[in-house]
Amino acid sequence: MMSMPPSRRASARFALAIAVLGLLAAQPALARKSDRQQEMQVAAKNFDGFQKPNSVSTLTGNVVITQGTLKATGAQAKVYFDADTQISRVVITGNPAHLEQLDDNGNLMLGDAATLDYDNLKGIAVLSGNASVTQKGRGEARGDRLTYNTETSQMTGESAGDGLVHMTFKPKPQAAATPAPASSSSTPQEQP
Repeated sequence: MMSMPPSRRASARFALAIAVLGLLAAQPALARKSDRQQEMQVAAKNFDGFQKPNSVSTLTGNVVITQGTLKATGAQAKVYFDADTQISRVVITGNPAHLEQLDDNGNLMLGDAATLDYDNLKGIAVLSGNASVTQKGRGEARGDRLTYNTETSQMTGESAGDGLVHMTFKPKPQAAATPAPASSSSTPQEQP
């Protein structure tokens, strides 16, 4: 087996990256647009904080946060309020922290990581620490840090050191071929 020179390997990686971007662009799956217009529901065993401008509240123990079809869970959450006392950001930690959401076509996205940092104003979720994102019917990505745009379903990923971002792309399901009908012109076999 021949080894490629470093410049050729870099070109091959660049070509692969362009092909991966093309695959992602060819399969759009937008997150449910109405989710960010829904109320955000928050539940936990313990709560410490208040809803004041530019404040932070802490939730601990079985944290569950929902907003439309978007659901996030973890062991602890820090909820950040902006100057208008609107939730601007939620940082969830857990073993793992978990995120899920349906897109407008009813496809489910699942994400897990040690830390999930969700920007409620931009709809961006950053999963870091053994992160994984699976988009049902489309594939999955794993890395040290994955960024998921809940509005466009665009993902980016990176891994530290010698680690790699791993991706799996599923082919689009094809319609099943219908079996040919049995022929009615067959002749009966004579029995001896």
